[in-house]
Amino acid sequence: MEKTTETYRAYIKILEEELVPAMGCTEPIAIAYGAAKGREVLGALPDEVLVEASGNIIKNVKSVVVPNTGGLHGIEAAAAAGVVAGQADLLLEVISQVTPEQQAEMRTYLKEHPVRVEFLDGELVFDIQITLRRGTDTVKVRIANYHTNIVHLEHNGQVLLDLPVEADDESGLTDRTLLSMADIYDFAQTVDIADIKELLDRQIQCNMAISQEGLTHSYGANIGQVIRAASPADDLIAKAKSAAAAGSDARMGGCEMPVIINSGSGNQGMTASVPVIVYAQGTGASQEKLYRALALSNLITIHQKTRIGRLSAYCGAVSAGAAAGAGIAYLDGGGYEEIIHTVVNALAIVSGMICDGAKASCAGKIAAAIDAGVLGYRMYQQGQQFYGGDGILSHGVEKTLDNVGRLGKIGMRSTDKEILQIMLQT
Repeated sequence: MEKTTETYRAYIKILEEELVPAMGCTEPIAIAYGAAKGREVLGALPDEVLVEASGNIIKNVKSVVVPNTGGLHGIEAAAAAGVVAGQADLLLEVISQVTPEQQAEMRTYLKEHPVRVEFLDGELVFDIQITLRRGTDTVKVRIANYHTNIVHLEHNGQVLLDLPVEADDESGLTDRTLLSMADIYDFAQTVDIADIKELLDRQIQCNMAISQEGLTHSYGANIGQVIRAASPADDLIAKAKSAAAAGSDARMGGCEMPVIINSGSGNQGMTASVPVIVYAQGTGASQEKLYRALALSNLITIHQKTRIGRLSAYCGAVSAGAAAGAGIAYLDGGGYEEIIHTVVNALAIVSGMICDGAKASCAGKIAAAIDAGVLGYRMYQQGQQFYGGDGILSHGVEKTLDNVGRLGKIGMRSTDKEILQIMLQT
């Protein structure tokens, strides 16, 4: 692919937009970001806070520990962290600079000030509306469609920002319809490494660091450590799975280390990268080969998630696990046919795994998704594959991705509602 083409430039920009650092699960961090922005405009600590959130936001914040809060979890904690200690200019690292004194202040704030949460029943899957009040002063902040996309900002009735909002509108980002499996493969093969090196070095450094944290300390259900202990020491795929799962263990358990996300999710960012990095290290692949495999895996994840949407009842680890399998296939010397059949085979195996919010079991789902990605590749190596007409598979990889996107975005809407109802009853 020539560097001068629109597609090449777009792919670089897409990677820059998606591979960004975030501390903690991105949905509570989005709430903290909105709350911090609101306090910035208000100019003082609010007397009360109202957080209205769509079902998927509630689902993904309910059970996860918010980092730098001393173990607090949920929407109330995320909002309190934002108003007490958030720095909005840090975006998804909004609460990365919290002091111990501020952690204590958060707990005091939650005891002395009401932070109310209400379900926002609208057409948007990703919708957060935060209202802060101090005396007669009021600030309203709305974030829609993706985590840092503030679309409305209002102070005492004066509208400071008001952008049109449509469901799943990401018009502020580079056009994702330029993505295709064929072009992604071409890009990965030909990209000037200098154009992606800084981005991918940061992903390698951050995501492997939190993986190591999860492997050496206790978080959640310690899925990464369980896999490592139950597997032969020389099992490279088990190492890859355990490393990715351990990163999720730590992240879901409130670890304060940053993760480089993919498609708005740290778990997807780790699933798309860590197995590929571990496999490259274990097989002695060159650094250039690793960069190209990571570019491939990251873009394939984004390509799938573009169809599904950032939040869904469809577990995002499935998309990233299939992409990681493709990255491993590439490291093994696989070409375009190996890569597309790896993705299709993997999606045939695990499509439909539900997302029931961010919490400890995400690490187990990551391991299962990576298993499916690797199995999809091993199948094709052995001359085996699933064919168009088998279940949701169609003839051609792009048509299959369309089907999976339809399943995740449309077909599982009612599933998403049932999941939320079940979660709110427990």
